[in-house]
Amino acid sequence: MRKKIRVFGLLVLLLVAGVPLAGAWVSSYLHRPLGVTEPKVVVVEQGAGLSRVLYNLQREGLLGDGHNATLRRLGARLYSGFTGMDGRLHVGEYQLEEGDSLLALLEKMDRGEVLQRSVTLVEGWNFRELRARLAAQETLTHTLDGLTDQQIMEKLGHPDRHPEGWFAPETYFYTRGTSDLTLLQRAMARQQQVLDDAWADRADDLPYDEPYEALIMASIVEKETGVPEERGEIAGVFVNRLRKGMRLQTDPTVIYGMGDSYQGNIRRSDLRRPTPYNTYTIFGLPPTPIAMPGKEAILAAVNPQSTEALYFVARGDGSHYFSKTLAQHEKAVREYQLRRRNGYRSSPGAAQ
Repeated sequence: MRKKIRVFGLLVLLLVAGVPLAGAWVSSYLHRPLGVTEPKVVVVEQGAGLSRVLYNLQREGLLGDGHNATLRRLGARLYSGFTGMDGRLHVGEYQLEEGDSLLALLEKMDRGEVLQRSVTLVEGWNFRELRARLAAQETLTHTLDGLTDQQIMEKLGHPDRHPEGWFAPETYFYTRGTSDLTLLQRAMARQQQVLDDAWADRADDLPYDEPYEALIMASIVEKETGVPEERGEIAGVFVNRLRKGMRLQTDPTVIYGMGDSYQGNIRRSDLRRPTPYNTYTIFGLPPTPIAMPGKEAILAAVNPQSTEALYFVARGDGSHYFSKTLAQHEKAVREYQLRRRNGYRSSPGAAQ
């Protein structure tokens, strides 16, 4: 206590005897590096002022002790009073790097230079996987926990819309406190824009009549290949089959229709079991997308590659072998299935 009084008295004496000297002395403490040896995040909560920020820094030992801490706090007060920063602190996170001073932190807060977080939504994920990724982001404000998919769509303003496929798989940047609903709104707006632009520039004579059908097709294309160069040809095969009245016979739709009962393998009984998504038993497209298609898959769906192929089979390396006739396809199946691993399947299948 006596030591604090002595420090305060010394500051008063300096301020009276020589303001420029005292100001320079205090300023030197603002410029000195804090005790940060690795990147550290400083959080400014809603309603917090400079006093709370300084208190948290002191508690974590970043201001030093004794007169070091006192002079740093005084310097921060002087800076705040000069700039008016305390009345407009931006809520969020601020990153301190090794060697940063208190002044560097104050300037970041004054500029509102909040830390940008990011979350990546991956092509081919379904809505359940998307929700799990958002729920795992600790710096988001979670407002959707416990809600059904339908309730979420109601909050997004589309109560009659199935959620699958309507969110663009991209990397989204946000700041601490952003809500999960806000990110979904951004992802939905982005996907709608991509779909609208693609549909406006679509090829002629497509076998679907509205953008939503193109979105469904794009989701199937997305799930069928991990090779970007194949998307157009995969889409071309499915378009050919639709035009000829053939079933699509694509395994990813079967898997989606199986839901939680899918355990990594599709049995023959699964291919025969009717579901709205089993394209081995239904004609045409399934009722909704089966995943989040990326922009390239959507573009492939509306501008499929011109091809005579009606079949394809996985080679086992991620790529596919395309065939025009059933005989060619069956030969390719025999060739590549000889080297297949457990759980290998080919799509579309041979049965009509």
